[in-house]
Amino acid sequence: MTASSHLPEWVPPAVHAYVEHACQGRPLRDVAAERGCAASTILRQVRRIEIRRDDPLVDDIMDRLADLRRSCSEQTKDPTKDAPTMSAMPDPATLIDDVTLQREAKRVLRRLTEADAFLVVGQGMPQAVVLRETGDVPTRTATVPRGVAQAFVLKDWIACFKAGRVTRYRITETGRAALKRMLSDGLAARQAARGMAEAPSPFLTQHMEMGERVISDGDGTQPVRVNLAESPLGSLARKRDRDGKPFLGLDLVIAGERLRADFERAQMGPRVGQNWERFLTACGRGQLGAGDPASGPEDARARVSEALRALGPGLADVVLRVCCFLEGMEAAEKRMGWAARSGKIVLRIALQRLKSHYDGLR
Repeated sequence: MTASSHLPEWVPPAVHAYVEHACQGRPLRDVAAERGCAASTILRQVRRIEIRRDDPLVDDIMDRLADLRRSCSEQTKDPTKDAPTMSAMPDPATLIDDVTLQREAKRVLRRLTEADAFLVVGQGMPQAVVLRETGDVPTRTATVPRGVAQAFVLKDWIACFKAGRVTRYRITETGRAALKRMLSDGLAARQAARGMAEAPSPFLTQHMEMGERVISDGDGTQPVRVNLAESPLGSLARKRDRDGKPFLGLDLVIAGERLRADFERAQMGPRVGQNWERFLTACGRGQLGAGDPASGPEDARARVSEALRALGPGLADVVLRVCCFLEGMEAAEKRMGWAARSGKIVLRIALQRLKSHYDGLR
């Protein structure tokens, strides 16, 4: 029985390989053959873990795993011998389990995704804390058991950015993706309990920025979950200018989304598949136009045309590409031959004029 068989499932494969080679003394080729990979792959994993032992949390948890290996090896050689009672040799139960890690990750990683949030661990302290820079004195938003913080750093969910007697960590992109997958799993479970036919893929959701918006329909208003990263306006709205204010105000984002909603209702976008509507209507085989019964609603088409005419050339082009066709800002700048990072300024001016156009319709 290898030492890695006593480790929880959350322990990364690279750590398993390190424990077996560096702590248990197994040859690299044996470890590689057991995993079906090259010995050079295991060597790179071992070297990476060895370099990361400069991190106090990584060094602490690796020492505990090495002690666990020695304890398990002695029991394997002599099953009748009592387990060592030294306090330095941890029992497997002292390591956090997978359920605890999932629960704590949802709680703590959410706090670490907040602006100016970081995790602090002091030498010899049994707990870590999550702080947030809100002024002269940071605000504590969560406490974290040291074992949970060790699991976070071992799984690359957090990374050290300032070492010392008090070490500071920030959440990584890997940690953000893991949090999104966990939240997606929770959403899938709730949808399954309600009898939903299909749940979103966790690996698709990790690339999304989910949030809630209130939409109005014939029965009133209701909150819905939407992907904030679907539209380039969402990412621009989260950016800040030099004064710390949002680059795009909520009123400008609403104006852009209003134009996009009319654009979608009018069905003015390019078709990506076979148009079967013309075979189900009595119209001709010409292009979709104002007189085509298969075209989108005429009132939505008219609203889009009026808004684009109010913007004029240039401004209408950038709004159409970014808000309606959902092109990224860099792609729109290249297509229109503009200088880098100038498109967002033009887009903000266009959205301001678009908002004025909609305000005049009231």
